[in-house]
Amino acid sequence: MGGFTEKQEALVNSSYEAFKANIPQYSVVFYTSILEKAPAAKDLFSFLANGVDPSNPKLTGHAEKLFALVRDSAAQLRAKGAVVADAALGSLHAQKGVTDPQFVVVKEAFLKTIKTAVGDKWSDELSSAWEVAYDELAAALKKTF
Repeated sequence: MGGFTEKQEALVNSSYEAFKANIPQYSVVFYTSILEKAPAAKDLFSFLANGVDPSNPKLTGHAEKLFALVRDSAAQLRAKGAVVADAALGSLHAQKGVTDPQFVVVKEAFLKTIKTAVGDKWSDELSSAWEVAYDELAAALKKTF
């Protein structure tokens, strides 16, 4: 992989700010997308027990943390050329039995959510920047399993 560029990092950062502008709405887009593709994922998130509720602070808080992790991965890629994942976070994913196909579902939900957040600013270049940051984070998490 070539280096993560300053432009890619800027694209991730600016679109993350668009996401943060309406976390409750975009959290619904994100989790609804996950559950449409993988209904069993509901069991992996305790805060989804009663469905996708934008007034649930655990739902919006988790989405914000998740998107921030991927944004931070972009910053790590730019600064260090690699992503280092928190071992405890990797352990949690391993305990829950998260599989490769589930990582793909979450990636697709990420991209759909960012596309919704940025509207007509969506581009292949923006998509690619998020994909690289997400893929590198996922790979780093899997190394901790």
